[in-house]
Amino acid sequence: VQLQASGGGLVQAGGSLRLSCAASGRTFSSYGMGWFRQAPGKEREFVAGISRSGGRIYYAESVKGRFTISRDNAKNTVYLQMNSLKLEDTANYYCAVYRDAGSPYWGSQVPPDFGSWGQGTQVTVSS
Repeated sequence: VQLQASGGGLVQAGGSLRLSCAASGRTFSSYGMGWFRQAPGKEREFVAGISRSGGRIYYAESVKGRFTISRDNAKNTVYLQMNSLKLEDTANYYCAVYRDAGSPYWGSQVPPDFGSWGQGTQVTVSS
């Protein structure tokens, strides 16, 4: 699976952005998916994850109530709707697949459990 993230940009604090992650191949629906972010000088951190069917969704505490992850398996795409953006949300955002095709996703937040990292899309929140 190859992933292409898009939708990042410059936004004022309190604003919104919607990130997309398009996957190649016919097995997208077989993978749990995750969004991560990495700010300069910091480790990559989990943002949100979604199971193969979309029935189970998990968020980092820092984004709960502000971000929404969703997926459209017919379009091979996972989304991250980001509202009420804060300065500390500034980072490069990555999408990734969870382990192997068919592996059930139960909320892992550990980067080594994910693969096929896309190139990332930069989100910059200004005051």
